[in-house]
Amino acid sequence: MPGNLPHVAPVPQPIPGPVVVPRPAGPKRRRGMWALLLLVLVAAGAFAWYRYSRPTAQAPAQVAIVPTISVTSGDLSATVRIAGTVAAERYASIMAPRIQGNRNNYNRGGVNNFQGGGGGPNFQNNDFNLTLTRLADPGAPVKAGDVVAEFDTQAQQQRLDDYKDSVVQLDANITRLKANLAANKEGLAQQVRSSKADWDKAVLDLKTAPVRSAIDAEKYQLAVDQAKESYQELVKQAQLQEVSQAATIRGSELDRDQSRIELERSQANIERMSMKTPIDGIAVLQTLFRQGQMAQVRVGDQVNAGQTFLSIVDPSSMIVNATVNQVDGEKIRLGLKARIRLDAYPDIELPATVIGIGAMSKTSNVRAAYLSEIPVRLKIDQAKVDSRIIPDLTASAEIVIESQKDAVIAPRAAVFQENGKHFVFLQTAAGWIRRQIELGLESNTAVAVRAGLQKGDVIALQRPL
Repeated sequence: MPGNLPHVAPVPQPIPGPVVVPRPAGPKRRRGMWALLLLVLVAAGAFAWYRYSRPTAQAPAQVAIVPTISVTSGDLSATVRIAGTVAAERYASIMAPRIQGNRNNYNRGGVNNFQGGGGGPNFQNNDFNLTLTRLADPGAPVKAGDVVAEFDTQAQQQRLDDYKDSVVQLDANITRLKANLAANKEGLAQQVRSSKADWDKAVLDLKTAPVRSAIDAEKYQLAVDQAKESYQELVKQAQLQEVSQAATIRGSELDRDQSRIELERSQANIERMSMKTPIDGIAVLQTLFRQGQMAQVRVGDQVNAGQTFLSIVDPSSMIVNATVNQVDGEKIRLGLKARIRLDAYPDIELPATVIGIGAMSKTSNVRAAYLSEIPVRLKIDQAKVDSRIIPDLTASAEIVIESQKDAVIAPRAAVFQENGKHFVFLQTAAGWIRRQIELGLESNTAVAVRAGLQKGDVIALQRPL
């Protein structure tokens, strides 16, 4: 072989195999990662709880705060609180007048021409309406004799004029009737006298009967009988006519008297429509039903006869009508002093005295039937009462049952009781100590301490821990 080259074996080439693709992580691997993360979180929470729950030496101990109050001294009163309304002990109720008169306007004269009774083309039965034309201002001071209200008198004035005409007309009718009846009576009397003369003549003619024929004698006898009957009939007629004339005149006089009575009533009605106050005081307007609701009376309102629409109250005689529970009623006595406050004016405080206590209890409208109350009346002790104090104001009063001066006073909330004994917790330099006390007068909010405390002591309002 040329060149004697060594023999080189050929390098074998690798044969390509199949391509291997790596598989993604399976679900078991993901679950392991989440479990590891959860374990880390639990460990961190446990460490934090252990760290912050351990008491540290530097943390200060909590101190319980006890509310306290200082013991004071002064006057203490035991009272009973009641509620009621303000009223006036001395007052005058002004009521609408009761208008008198015949409602059918019988024998009313004037333009209505009610002769003989009944109605007519101009008949209106509104003469008795009461319409206010003048009214005192609410709260205005008035003197005895002052006019505080007036009603419309036009209808009554027209009625007065009509009955004046009726009386004059009826008087003239009676005079004319008497003259006519006198003339008729005289005419009938003349007929009686003429009939008597005819009878006498017939009697004289009958005396000639002996010299007359039998027929003439009979005629004369008949003439006498006829004249006698005629005369007797006329006499009876004259008597009846006299009675009839007297009845007619009397009837006319009664009609005139009735018209005169209505005239006097109308005059009295006009006078009643001007209302005057009998006492000094202030005017307080009442309420009435107007347009579906209760409202204060005013000019132009129509009121009913006998209805109270105005009151005159004496401000120097103001009282409070109240009620007290029957349990507390046993403590109240006549002459006890009280302090009154008005709900509308909290700045007003008035001294008062108990002047009346009800003998019988009454059932309250807002409580159960078995909780009865006793009426109590208090008199305000001021000679000149504030002008703002008017009736129907709601008020409260504290009646002083018993009082004590210069007492050592502690609040009831600071007094505790065990086994029938009273004690307080007194603050000292060493801490709280329990001290027994002796109580005196008690009110709704405080007590008088007879022994065990002195002014300035600091006591607890609740039990110290």
